[in-house]
Order: sequence, then C-alpha cells, then structure tokens
Amino acid sequence: MRQRIIVCPLIQNQGAYLLCKMPLDRGVFPGQWALSGGGLEPGERLEEGLRREIREELGDRLEIGAIKPWTFRDDIRTKTYADGSTEELHMIYLIFDCEAENRDVTLNDEFVEHAWVEPEDLRDYDLNEATRRTFLEKGMLLAE
Repeated sequence: MRQRIIVCPLIQNQGAYLLCKMPLDRGVFPGQWALSGGGLEPGERLEEGLRREIREELGDRLEIGAIKPWTFRDDIRTKTYADGSTEELHMIYLIFDCEAENRDVTLNDEFVEHAWVEPEDLRDYDLNEATRRTFLEKGMLLAE
C-alpha cells in the first residue's frame, strides 16, 4: 500500500469556509463536498506544496494570506481514478488554517462546484467523512 502525505487547506474568508464538490466518477469521496488539497511532491516543503495545491485546484487569483498548521490525522482510503481504476492508500492529512484575501476561485477538473459556506450552514451539505470530522473537531458541527 502506498503512503501519501496530503496537505489540506481549511480556507476561510469573512467567516465562510470554502467547500468543493468532487466529481461523481473519481476521487476518494466521489460526489461529496470536501476541502481542497492534495499530495506533496518529493522534496517539496509543506507551505510550498500547500500553495501549489491551492493554485492548481482553485486558480491563481485566489489570494491566500495567513497560513497556520492546525492538526493532522491519517486514514486508509480507496481512491478512484478518472480511468476507473482504484488504489488503496494510507493517507496522512496535514490540515492548515488558511485566510483567503478574496473569493476568486477558478476550479480545475478535480472539482465540479464550489461554495463559500457559513458554519451554521455546513449541515446542509453532503460533507465527506474526513471533512465532516474536520468541522466537528473545529467545533462547527454537532456530532450526530
């Protein structure tokens, strides 16, 4: 089983958090709302990788100011690729609090939709298990 270190930005702007919807046919959580983020490249520093992932997935017009490490965790997940193949991965998530200076998002093909969501509205979204856990740990969702 391959191991991946995932840098995951928890992006906030004026009290709302950025969620992205995964395509139905691929990813670790197909069709669900998630945080952006992705794997570090060999030799890449944490903040460098985080900013690269933000640029690749959310466009280069989204301006990120302050970045602070928040927490980490790991999980075993099955990822589905665009060609339909799957792979079991040991994913180590490094989660960062990020402050966006604007809301100018341009999605790449890894997501089909995005939303800036107020904490009280998070329960209205079909959050994937990892994203739900992140917001539970932040105290923004109540355990069900």
